Amino acid sequence: MDIKNNILETIGNTPLIRLNKITKDLPGMILAKVDYFNPGNSIKDRMAVKMIEVAEKEGKLKPGGTIIECTSGNTGMGLALAAIVKGYKCIFTTTDKQSKEKMDILKAVGAEVIVCPTNVEPDDPRSYYSIARRLAKEIPNSFHSNQYDNLANRLAHYETTGPEIWRQTDGKITHLVCTAGTGGTVTGTAQYLKEQNPAIQVWAIDVFGSLLTKYFRTGEIDMGEVHPYISEGFGEDFVPENYDMSVIDHFEQVTDKDGAIMARKLAKEEGLFCGYSAGSCLQGLLQLKDRLKPTDVVVLIFHDHGSRYVAKIYNDQWMLERGFLEVKTFKDIVSGRGKSQKLISIEPQHTVADAVALMRKYDIEHIPVIREEEIVGSISESGLFQKLFSDPDIKHVSVATLLEPAFPVVDFLTPIEKLSMLINKENGAVIAKDESGIFHILTKYDILQALGK
Repeated sequence: MDIKNNILETIGNTPLIRLNKITKDLPGMILAKVDYFNPGNSIKDRMAVKMIEVAEKEGKLKPGGTIIECTSGNTGMGLALAAIVKGYKCIFTTTDKQSKEKMDILKAVGAEVIVCPTNVEPDDPRSYYSIARRLAKEIPNSFHSNQYDNLANRLAHYETTGPEIWRQTDGKITHLVCTAGTGGTVTGTAQYLKEQNPAIQVWAIDVFGSLLTKYFRTGEIDMGEVHPYISEGFGEDFVPENYDMSVIDHFEQVTDKDGAIMARKLAKEEGLFCGYSAGSCLQGLLQLKDRLKPTDVVVLIFHDHGSRYVAKIYNDQWMLERGFLEVKTFKDIVSGRGKSQKLISIEPQHTVADAVALMRKYDIEHIPVIREEEIVGSISESGLFQKLFSDPDIKHVSVATLLEPAFPVVDFLTPIEKLSMLINKENGAVIAKDESGIFHILTKYDILQALGK
């Protein structure tokens, strides 16, 4: 029988998947090593277990001990799974920029999570690095795994990720593209692959706000390069010991916005629901596409799963607030109609028959009721239908007697996403006044038309 003894035995041997749509105009074969197929949904499962195994072998981690680590979430998940199987406790420090999903998942698998500020120096006592080091000194029988400087990190990828890629490509890989964080994945994988074929190009993808790219190019640790960034899981404000820059051929930086947009594109066009770093990895490759040849076989590392970013890059409102989406507004929709249309309205003293006549003449379902340039209510086709059906004489009464709530009045530059939330079963339209003081109306149909473009 093909049975795994525990969850740790399912780590590794993740699939290599061809990208087809986003990369269709790129030379060569573009493949993704999709490591969210690991049980903890990230590539970090590999090195988490390796760090524990090495610590056990060296006597640094004893039965009943506590594993302490600073993590953006994924390493913590791998450590937590191993701790469950092996009987350890876990305490993890993380930063307040990490997604809430990551923190909730760590707690779900039994870890204690301490949230620390992001925008402090690495050696600041409040940083998640410093707090992890302090806890390791204070808590008896504890082990600080320290993924940044623990060389078991890169050893895991030398022993598993590199050989898997070499085997899966029949040794034909020409380029490895990987985001750069702790350095373990890119260095360990590159070390193995370069031993097989020194001509393989290794491209590390970094984020603006990280100092790694400048360090690679100049050997200088320039804290002036460091500034806050939103991307998760890669980029650093120091140089971890796991790096061996001699096996990396190029560093490429990607913006927070481009990485987020590309991750969403991967989900919609390739069916790969990946994390932030995967989008950045692919974006980095696209920025370097002119360096590729038709005979190249490119492997990108897609580290983790999109479920950890549902409230962030896969949330439209979050993306809009950061200016990451191309925003259509009320004004854009009105402008897209071409020639400006006069707002069809009716006054309260007019009859229901007058309102019905306007609806028929202009083929509209919603009419605002306006008295002396003030919107006092509305009339809708759906609201009138049942009343007219049960009492045909009602068409002779004034609109004022059958007023429905006024349509919401919004700013002319309100984003379409917010407009769509205002239109519902009870409210069929929204109104805005343009720069000239003229009212315009948008209905559900207008919103759907705009979203479909």
